[in-house]
Amino acid sequence: MNLRVHFEAEAEVEYLQAFRWYERQREGLGIEFLDDVDATIRRVLEAPFSGATVPRLPPDLAVRRLATTRFPYHVVYLVADEELRILAVAHDRRRPGFWNTRLR
Repeated sequence: MNLRVHFEAEAEVEYLQAFRWYERQREGLGIEFLDDVDATIRRVLEAPFSGATVPRLPPDLAVRRLATTRFPYHVVYLVADEELRILAVAHDRRRPGFWNTRLR
């Protein structure tokens, strides 16, 4: 399955804000964060349905999430119409489910 990757605007902002935050902590750490998120997205592209479904959402949406390996983040995504929609790059401990409004 060849999927195009599409970051929702808010997800792209989260991705870049986290990059900048980590880069301020230590030069190069932001790049390591981006690499980790990108590797997670590649894992999703290899096996789109490997992420856990997100609970308490209508089952027909099939929103999934997959954790990064090094940083406390997960990629929230939806596979639809030959596209991998990245809904959020969400920190594991901040505002759970904040991205739910993006499903509209």
